[in-house]
Amino acid sequence: MATPEQINYTRIAEAIVYIRENFRSQPSLDEIAEKVNLSPFHFQRMFTEWAGVSPKKFLQYISIEYAKNLLNDKQASLFDAAYEAGLSGTGRLHDLFIQIEGMTPGEYKNGGAELDINYSYAESPFGDLLIASTSKGICHMSFSENEILSLDDLKHRFPNAGFRPLRDGIQQNALGIFQNDWTNLSQVKLHLKGTAFQIKVWETLLKIPMGKLTSYGNIADKITRPKASRAVGTAIGNNPVAFLIPCHRVIKSGGAPGGYMWGLTRKSAIIAWEAAHVNSDT
Repeated sequence: MATPEQINYTRIAEAIVYIRENFRSQPSLDEIAEKVNLSPFHFQRMFTEWAGVSPKKFLQYISIEYAKNLLNDKQASLFDAAYEAGLSGTGRLHDLFIQIEGMTPGEYKNGGAELDINYSYAESPFGDLLIASTSKGICHMSFSENEILSLDDLKHRFPNAGFRPLRDGIQQNALGIFQNDWTNLSQVKLHLKGTAFQIKVWETLLKIPMGKLTSYGNIADKITRPKASRAVGTAIGNNPVAFLIPCHRVIKSGGAPGGYMWGLTRKSAIIAWEAAHVNSDT
């Protein structure tokens, strides 16, 4: 049976689809509420509880113009200046708390042989998750529409590993990223299976501050492979750890959202949710 949070997200996702398709006309609260079959009062309250800001403010963040504004001439300094200067609270979250470690060549080649992987299912503001960990860190996190299919995908990524349904401390700590108070969050460690190029791209994604966006071309420039935008896009598309490795913060240079393994509606929701939380925290 769906939880109230899941029901709310389903309604919000429907609203986001409508906003994304009609943002140029700046639809009113009444219009959006009608599309999701809620009264304006109920929709306003539900939406504000979920996002932390009003639907009107959220509309501003989710508009394509928001994405374009973030890709102006100041973007060149986001990776370095914003990271060095630091943003308060949520804006510094990823940069301060995440460490990354690639699997050894042997682990990679053998498909996770001799690795013991714990996994569990969890709720997030953006839908259900499958999260998995080794003794070294989070190795997989994906939005899950179907628990069986999600687990099959995890096992396909690590065909020779051992699996155990268990929520361990590594997972529990990582899931704290969805809470409103991150002050006691310990370091989130990642243990990733990927090529050297993929891991380099994923490391670069971690430097994008929460609430900010960048382009595939900018990522290619940061890893000193300016002509490798297509390869960068492929590596981003193979990201095994949703949200923690923020591939949702990468859009096309013209401001279009680009692709997302877990759906463009969810990508839009995450981008606007992060922007709303950063702006409300500063």
